[in-house]
Amino acid sequence: MKSSVKCCVLILAATIVAVVLRLPQTARRPMHGDEAVHADKFADLLEGRGYRYDPYEYHGPTLNYFTLVPAWLGSVETYAEMTEFTVRVVPIFFGVVLVVLVILLLDGLGRGACVCAAVLTAISPAMVFYSRYYIQEILLVCFTFGAIAFGYRFTQRKNAVWAILTGGCLGLMHATKETCIVAFGAMLAALWITLFMRQREGRGGFADDIRRVKPLYFVAMIAAGAVVSILFYSSFSKNPAGILDSVRTYGTYFDRAGNNQIHEHPWHYYIKMLLYWRYGKGPVWSEAIIVVLALVGIVAVLLRKSLPAVNIDLLRFIVFYTLGMVVLYSGIRYKTPWCMLGFLHGMILLAGVGAVVLVRLAPNVLPRLIVLCALLEFSGHLLWQAYAANYKYEADSRNPYVYAHPTPEVFEIVRRVEEYRRGPAGDPDIAVDVVCPGDDYWPLPWYFRASSNVRWANNLDDVTVLAPLILASPSVEADLTDKFYDERIPFEQRQMYLYLFEKPYYLWLRPQVELMGFVRKDLWEAHEAGRLPDPNELIKKASDK
Repeated sequence: MKSSVKCCVLILAATIVAVVLRLPQTARRPMHGDEAVHADKFADLLEGRGYRYDPYEYHGPTLNYFTLVPAWLGSVETYAEMTEFTVRVVPIFFGVVLVVLVILLLDGLGRGACVCAAVLTAISPAMVFYSRYYIQEILLVCFTFGAIAFGYRFTQRKNAVWAILTGGCLGLMHATKETCIVAFGAMLAALWITLFMRQREGRGGFADDIRRVKPLYFVAMIAAGAVVSILFYSSFSKNPAGILDSVRTYGTYFDRAGNNQIHEHPWHYYIKMLLYWRYGKGPVWSEAIIVVLALVGIVAVLLRKSLPAVNIDLLRFIVFYTLGMVVLYSGIRYKTPWCMLGFLHGMILLAGVGAVVLVRLAPNVLPRLIVLCALLEFSGHLLWQAYAANYKYEADSRNPYVYAHPTPEVFEIVRRVEEYRRGPAGDPDIAVDVVCPGDDYWPLPWYFRASSNVRWANNLDDVTVLAPLILASPSVEADLTDKFYDERIPFEQRQMYLYLFEKPYYLWLRPQVELMGFVRKDLWEAHEAGRLPDPNELIKKASDK
């Protein structure tokens, strides 16, 4: 009993570390385009326009509905009042819950393994980074682990409460992201293999296992999952068509998984990222210790060697589930780095087992001390990477978890526009035109969410009269020039525009994606006339004299 209490205390300490790594400076990293799109979608729900599931984009509804909680707690009622904390605290919360849930497996995974798994979940650079990302992935991982943990408790206690909790998590998985089908497939395969191995060992066949469970419990589990999924997809009965759409969507996502060249990567993309990653002269990134310890755990489980008091069926299930997830996600050509979180968490659970096995294999005190020191050193490197990934290289392409991410120059773009929009009279209503083909201006709508006079366009045909401030893709610069010097407008009525940004006259929205800025000459003159002199410029002029 005392040992269990100590383990719970250590897991609680790991949970505190998880909070400390995830919670600070939520606005430090620029909003990813996907985050901004999800926030824009949530604004409809927040401001009373409701939520309607789209089977072609945006994924499932749980992220939107769970974001209502911090919005209500923070008295946020409009899109303009939202902050990065309002939205990013949702994945942060579920990233922390992921650490706590391991307590449910103390008697199945082993106490030491659970503590190690909690620590690795808390400090894994990928887990920390994407727990601060306003996307669905960490929610999906959390609900998946919830289904596994509650399902395990159900096998041990066999009561309706655990059955309903398991079903509820399965329903939440389905209501979170379409890729839940990958986890479902891996779960079913792992369960079948585990039961088959039980039968081969003479510990009961499939029929025996099924007969030991009351049919009512299965009904409760399935009903709970169905009710949860239906409630979310139907927008709590306001959009019944969403239920059918949640099934129709798989046609879109199966096609996207095999026919999307933008995010197509080789089969070893995820493994390479975890084992070793270095870009240019940037730092070395590696979560290889988790992969190696997971392999040790897998071998120990399959051979049943050097294991502490554990539930072998649970460990086998996790082994085959994780291997299945690795194979399935590696085989899918469509790859984004956050998709690896599902099997990475499985690896972390097995790494906890592997760490305990290594310690147990050491013959005496000195080798055990060496193993513990090595584990501590590798954990320190993971901790440093978690800090660096989120607070030093948070939007740097040398960070492997930064993917198609806006550069910090987004902040400068917004600052320059707002500087002119305020003007000497503090007028916030000066119009801005943003012209980018293919709607390639995200996440700018997030940063201009408090502005009602920003017009978004794909081309200049959608713009009749140019605004005093313009942000545009270089691909439309020639069309803009024609617009500036339109011969149909009398010469004396034409407006002259100046570059908004200094040479080279553009800033980077994302790597390889430039954005140019223009300001009308009369606005520039008014701004310059009302601008206070820079103290540094005065000092420089005085020193020159």
